[in-house]
Amino acid sequence: MTSINILLVEDSPEDADLARIVLARGPLSYDLHVASDGPAALAYLRREGSHSEAPRPRLVLLDWNLPGMHGSEVLRMIKEDEALRTIPVVVLSTSQSPEDVDRAYDLHANGYITKPAELDQYMETIRGLENFWFQTAKLPENP
Repeated sequence: MTSINILLVEDSPEDADLARIVLARGPLSYDLHVASDGPAALAYLRREGSHSEAPRPRLVLLDWNLPGMHGSEVLRMIKEDEALRTIPVVVLSTSQSPEDVDRAYDLHANGYITKPAELDQYMETIRGLENFWFQTAKLPENP
């Protein structure tokens, strides 16, 4: 089975570790790259600097509240970039604010999920993402 490339943009090492644990328990094979902030995520996606050989991810999991460059700005830049806009971006956030949800979808997020605090809920959420993005949805091939 081919590994699925996922970019997780997450500034919290604990949340990044939790995502690794949850993904490792699933049925699919993943290559997970973690970027701790917006500029690092954009460099990875644009294959800049040390990321010149980076594989294009099939999904971006984007934390909404990032330091320095807010997740909304990262999302806007991804969706405005001709080479990146077809990559699905799912916002993972602790915010349940209707304004944050609306803002994410206004910027063309492909999903917005409130991060559950419990491991079982988080696993269920990630399983739902797997089923939809890697088994149900048909996505364009990215160069």
